[in-house]
Amino acid sequence: MGNRSPVDDSHAALQAVHDLGAALWFGGSVMGGVGVNKSGEDLRDDIDKIRVAESAWRRFAPAQWLVIGAVLVAGSQLTWKSKGRLAVQHGVGRAGAAQAATAVAGTAATAIAAHSGRKIGELTERARERGNAVDVKDATVPSPATPPETATWQRRERIAQYLVPLFAGANIVLNAYLTQQYRPGRNATGIVQRLLPAS
Repeated sequence: MGNRSPVDDSHAALQAVHDLGAALWFGGSVMGGVGVNKSGEDLRDDIDKIRVAESAWRRFAPAQWLVIGAVLVAGSQLTWKSKGRLAVQHGVGRAGAAQAATAVAGTAATAIAAHSGRKIGELTERARERGNAVDVKDATVPSPATPPETATWQRRERIAQYLVPLFAGANIVLNAYLTQQYRPGRNATGIVQRLLPAS
């Protein structure tokens, strides 16, 4: 039967939810940035360069926000379950705080990217309704003829689309570091370093 406890099983389940969520968040943001947003370069009609990207992101949004929520909830639960280690094991508290910060920053960057994408779509459709030409290189890169307001939102989304995978990736890296600290040798060494810091 083994000696696993319900707490161990719960911890493993939370870790799996967190890791799968972070992986989808990272992978989806990379695919969106280098695939979806850049796909406009292969389209002829300028407004389709915006519409295709906006439609793809709108369809992906429910899954994206679901996994972000999973990362935040599972991460907070893992932090609570590890509060003893965070308090006594050298370096773990700082890494845990950094991981939480990357999750929050990544969530903010995702929200900015989503809002920017909506604004680009709205401004493009309004221009089309007025009979104005819509001229862009792709969903996030303006051309010299792109209206200034639209170009501004495109630049904002372009910055955010790079920040999202950066923060999501950093969250995964920090999680890998924290997971390694569960090893028995690491636990003992970390506690000794906390109790007897180097002079």
